[in-house]
Amino acid sequence: MKKDNNITIHDIAKALNISGSTVSRALNNNSRISDKTKKAVREMANKLGYQPNALASNLRTSCTKTIGVIIPRISRYFFSSAITGIEEFARKKGYNVIICQSNDEEEREADCVQTLFASRVDGIISSVAINTTNHDHYKTFTNRNIPLVFFDRIVDELETCKVVVDDFKGGFIAAEHLISKGCKRIAHVSGPQHLNIYINRLQGYLKAMRKHKLVIAEDLILESSLTREDGLLCAKKLLESANPPDAIFAANDTTALSIILYAKENNINIPEQLAVVGFSNEPFSEYLSPSLTTIEQSGFNVGTKATELLLDIISNKTGNKQETIVLPVNLLERESSNRK
Repeated sequence: MKKDNNITIHDIAKALNISGSTVSRALNNNSRISDKTKKAVREMANKLGYQPNALASNLRTSCTKTIGVIIPRISRYFFSSAITGIEEFARKKGYNVIICQSNDEEEREADCVQTLFASRVDGIISSVAINTTNHDHYKTFTNRNIPLVFFDRIVDELETCKVVVDDFKGGFIAAEHLISKGCKRIAHVSGPQHLNIYINRLQGYLKAMRKHKLVIAEDLILESSLTREDGLLCAKKLLESANPPDAIFAANDTTALSIILYAKENNINIPEQLAVVGFSNEPFSEYLSPSLTTIEQSGFNVGTKATELLLDIISNKTGNKQETIVLPVNLLERESSNRK
């Protein structure tokens, strides 16, 4: 008989002249079916090229064993690392993963939510787009009590589980490190202030400045989209001012990279004239010249923990709950801040 991609248990039953229910039980290793029949069914299934319809089976039990993930940009090392953590943990637990990318656009993020809902995922893990200010699309899940876990960029207004790193501490130790190197006029290039992670990094910076009684100048705190292009504009504004900073703490490594490139093009010595600290520990940060001092955060650990939380909610059928897990960060000192 010719193999067909749409072979069903009824085709196997017809070929063996037995009932479809017998084939189904045999394939599921039911003890009521003899070993001889099970062997015959398996052999015929292989011969015909039968593939079980896992989706149909799971839908009958209201469980697809699939989770959805929405990330802003897969090109960012933190998010690709998070995906690795998510997939590894999910697969160990027998779950498949559908990954969507918002490209940091609110409209596209809303489309991702609808796509995952239509795919009947058992739950969703998301880090919101940098431009998202309206989060109503996530209510597609929360209103139906479908588990939802946010990571990194979170939404406080929704009662869900959240996994973040200690952004406040990261901002604090970054600024205090620069202060320990003798820097006095320290700038901060922050991310959009409607997102908690950038609010917390800014507040950590401010606490360190106040602790050491340094002047906090409004013109040294810039809000940015944290792209490479925006980083160059911020570097230009800060370093061409009448009273430029002697150090800059950037809310991500991409912006720190732009600052270093701009400084080098304009013959500003790093770190003697300008010390720079980033945030995230992107792979390129170690290989820059000078290498970049940065705050290390583990995307893999964040992704793993977010998945563990989500699958716990799914398996215990507890619906959405509110719990925030905060993972540690640490400073990696490199050449960009290592003043003599």
